[in-house]
Amino acid sequence: MNIFDALHESRNRYPDNEAIVFGDDRLTYAQLYERACRLSSALTEIADLHEGDRVALFLPNRPEFVISYYAAVRLGAIAVSLNVMLKRDEVKYILNDSEAKTLFTSSRLLDQVPDLSETPSLKKILCIDNAERAGVVGIDNLLARTAASVPAADLALNDGAAILYTSGTTGKPKGALLSHGNLISNVAATALHTKMSSKDRLICYLPLFHCFGQNFIMNASVHCGATLVLHDRFQPDETLDSIKSNGISMFFGVPPVYLRLLTVPKIEEHFRQVRYCFTAAAPMPVAVARQWYEKVGQIIYEGYGLTETSPFASYNHDLDYREGSVGTAIENVEMKIVDAQGHELPPGEQGEIAIKGPNVMVGYFRRPQETAEVMRDGWFLTGDIGKMDRDGYFYLLDRAKDMINVSGFKVWPREVEEVLLRHPSLAESGVVGIADPVSGEAVKAFVVLKPGESISERELIDYARERMAVYKAPRYVEFIDALPRNPAGKVLKRELRSRAQERRSTTSSLKVA
Repeated sequence: MNIFDALHESRNRYPDNEAIVFGDDRLTYAQLYERACRLSSALTEIADLHEGDRVALFLPNRPEFVISYYAAVRLGAIAVSLNVMLKRDEVKYILNDSEAKTLFTSSRLLDQVPDLSETPSLKKILCIDNAERAGVVGIDNLLARTAASVPAADLALNDGAAILYTSGTTGKPKGALLSHGNLISNVAATALHTKMSSKDRLICYLPLFHCFGQNFIMNASVHCGATLVLHDRFQPDETLDSIKSNGISMFFGVPPVYLRLLTVPKIEEHFRQVRYCFTAAAPMPVAVARQWYEKVGQIIYEGYGLTETSPFASYNHDLDYREGSVGTAIENVEMKIVDAQGHELPPGEQGEIAIKGPNVMVGYFRRPQETAEVMRDGWFLTGDIGKMDRDGYFYLLDRAKDMINVSGFKVWPREVEEVLLRHPSLAESGVVGIADPVSGEAVKAFVVLKPGESISERELIDYARERMAVYKAPRYVEFIDALPRNPAGKVLKRELRSRAQERRSTTSSLKVA
């Protein structure tokens, strides 16, 4: 067993299919397979890599990311993905925490790579393009002089394939260790539920260092023999041009992407050839999904999961789409709602979402205590608060740690955000709790206006109070240009809370008694 087997199978079945498109560069499955095999052989020669060794990928969305990833897992090494926005000390932390033996990077990112003297386990730095740094090896020279002679490793179900670091919203990031069994089962479920095939062409501007881009899009594409059309980042004009010129049939995005595309005139014309739209990584506001359907005429199918679940866990849906839901558990996966003691709750009750199945991670890399804190009798405790209806459809309410306690009453930020987003002047909203001497916490909303729109703080607060209990409505409002987000599109609530704390005494917020 090896996630690399998917590339081997697609090379055999679809050798001439385009595997990767990146600008003017194109690689068939035969070419991708041959380069990955050559590079894996080179790694054994110059880096003395063995099964279980870690190989770090500090790379943007380029064909070389895919080649390096499959070269590493082919040997039984574990691919460690690094966010390309990390700075030197952050890179050093992950390299040392994972004890990576080899690092792939690009000349653009090389300044953020620490010296070998700072990373005891790191033996080789490989660059995908020309680099002018002592000790750094260019992979082009390796590929030119190496034959594909090393066989692929045959691994066990639970052997490690990838380590992806959590965003570190509390403390230092932790590496979620995903096995070959995790990835293979999750990719198979992705193909089944999305009906992906070798005829599909997938656009991927979402970062490959993130589990959504890496497993749900990249690995699923290779599994199906489909075409992966890569872009460095989301740029609306470039993305829309690519949809047309590259014949995109499957579109993947996070909620802010769909929100931005809704501002494009006649956006429906750009999506006529796209058969499938999907979102994940952050909750999709009902208002945005509804606007997309009304304007484009397509459902945005939604998935739910976490890095720790490879990431796919639930899907809305194969047969019956339900607005506002993240759907039912995917094939071979179980989900339930539990209370603080881990007891299963009946339909309609709010509690923590727990997940069990072949998609659940091996654990946090070399962190047994922190792994034990989130695992209970094989169930992964997500930290997400939700509820389930009688038909098994799950509804995501919020992160447990983001819950706001107003005078003993629970307030879930997402509920407030959904109400605010119904206002026609608002483009985005982010809600957090801030300390209050009387009520313990108070609700504060950060909002982004649509271009050309205006509304006062008082009007927005009154709007919310007319539509929900007064204790849930924002007591403070601050207008900002954009919400802070991580690469996956999730709003960084910790940054909003920090900003709120810093600005408590300013006049940019309005306090309502």
